[in-house]
Amino acid sequence: MPATMRAQRFYADSKTVAVEDVPIPEPGPGEVLVKVEFCGICHSDLSLINGTFPAQTPVVTQGHEASGTIAKLGPGVTGWAEGDRVVVAAGRPCLGCVNCLRGDLSNCLRIQLMAFAYDGAWAQYTVAQAFGLTRVPENVPLEQAAILADAVSTPFGAVVRTGQVGVGESVGVWGVGGIGTHIVQLARLVGAAPIIAVDIKPAVLQRALELGADYAFDARDESLRDKIIDVTGGRGVDVAFDAVGVAQTFDQALAALTVGGRLVGVGMSADAPSIGPTSLFNLTKRQVLGHLGYQNADIGTLANLVSLGRLDLHRSISQIVPLEDIAAGIEKLERADGDPIRILVQP
Repeated sequence: MPATMRAQRFYADSKTVAVEDVPIPEPGPGEVLVKVEFCGICHSDLSLINGTFPAQTPVVTQGHEASGTIAKLGPGVTGWAEGDRVVVAAGRPCLGCVNCLRGDLSNCLRIQLMAFAYDGAWAQYTVAQAFGLTRVPENVPLEQAAILADAVSTPFGAVVRTGQVGVGESVGVWGVGGIGTHIVQLARLVGAAPIIAVDIKPAVLQRALELGADYAFDARDESLRDKIIDVTGGRGVDVAFDAVGVAQTFDQALAALTVGGRLVGVGMSADAPSIGPTSLFNLTKRQVLGHLGYQNADIGTLANLVSLGRLDLHRSISQIVPLEDIAAGIEKLERADGDPIRILVQP
């Protein structure tokens, strides 16, 4: 193995990115070195570059949706072997807070996020904690496996855990890009009906219909709420997902809820929407729930669903760019050129 590798580096002071030669990291106790095959480009990566998310370290390698093969085992690692196909968890629990000490690692109070607090996987190699790895079935392509670590698992957590969507419940999804598309697919998988996609792009709405939505409406339509009320039998939706996170989508999603409905916020921005008068909010018994991330076990569940043919992600890979062209991939996602679901980097 050579001493150095190619890696993208983000410089917080100048908000610039560069692909450079850096030392290949050495796995410590309980860690493994993973040879990266694919890594997704996510909007949260863009948010670090444009300053929406504050930098946690002066220089960092980005990328947190990674698949690959184990290249080296650190001291004390058991149950894994070099060459194993894996997905890397996108965060590390601190192991020292009160939740971690009682075994509740998924709710760590000081979680460290990959590509923000420590180096990520827009690189030829990355280091990961062995207990955070997920084994990838042989019949699951590694490019699809990569996006399980956020682009699909975060929607899974939103639908199954935070939103607790039940069979037959009506669902609305505001914004059907990378996250919203998978919310549509997963809501259909758990039996939601009807599923309503809301966006401003005709091509994106058509794609949502092809991937599982029952209805697709333009967010700019002045009669949007009336249409949603009509297709839900006069009720409104049981669960609304805001996959955009701006004030307008939040407001529309909240207004579309039935009595006792749940709004799950998944998209993020600097906007500060309001629930409106507390009298109306309380009378309608609506709930607003914030969602972030997933549990590591969710990646294994999703990998099994893909392996068994229950979840089809082949359309989710919009483009693959080489690491040296990472700047072009970032720009394409930022411009939404071609309405990508996920652009991947291949080191």
